[in-house]
Amino acid sequence: MTTPLLQLEGFTVRYGPVEAVHQVALTVGQGEIVTVIGPNGAGKSTLLNAVMGLLPSSGTLTLGGDVLARPSVEAMVARGVGLVPEKRELFGEMSVEDNLLLGGFARWRRGQRDQAARMAEVFELFPRLRERRAQLAATLSGGERQMLAVGRALMARPRLLMLDEPSLGLAPLIVREVLNIVASLRGMGVSVLLVEQNARAALQVADRGYVLEMGAVALSGDAGDLLHDHRVIETYLGVGGHKAA
Repeated sequence: MTTPLLQLEGFTVRYGPVEAVHQVALTVGQGEIVTVIGPNGAGKSTLLNAVMGLLPSSGTLTLGGDVLARPSVEAMVARGVGLVPEKRELFGEMSVEDNLLLGGFARWRRGQRDQAARMAEVFELFPRLRERRAQLAATLSGGERQMLAVGRALMARPRLLMLDEPSLGLAPLIVREVLNIVASLRGMGVSVLLVEQNARAALQVADRGYVLEMGAVALSGDAGDLLHDHRVIETYLGVGGHKAA
């Protein structure tokens, strides 16, 4: 078996005395899409933020075979990890093109002058962004803002892209479009760790999944198996889940 790109063992996150994430074991393989689903307040976003180094954590985080004792944002970015947060956090008064260029700034600072090629890749993936390259980010639709947030993260050429609730606030057709694009990232050699409230949509694009409940992993397995698991159907897929699955 190849070395996982990301491996968590006994990964724990605390807010003071409160344990928000408890002893999580999770792996993401090369070129794999892994989703974490679960109810609101289960610790899904906290898990991603801690992996990115935005929150202190304990346990073991291994990235590309190297153990990182204290993950920091700088170390994770330098090692090819990107995070698209739930709120997208775009620069609304800047153009689409300038937002993308900012996403590639770390590479530029390291002397890698390939921003034009990276932007061409993003525009190939998101043709709508090419059409709106001069438009202010604040004037984009919700789906377009999500595409820009993902595109900006891809400008840094991440090995691992973590997405926090990419379907939040989007119409169903746009959710399908965004998640289909997420699935296509495999072809670019990008591994994906996807946190998503829309369990059915997430499991349909993922290779494997984890169900997080009260900060701990309650279930894990192949995405197809979880999609047909009666516990997942009854709890997360809602009425009619049996038919949909």
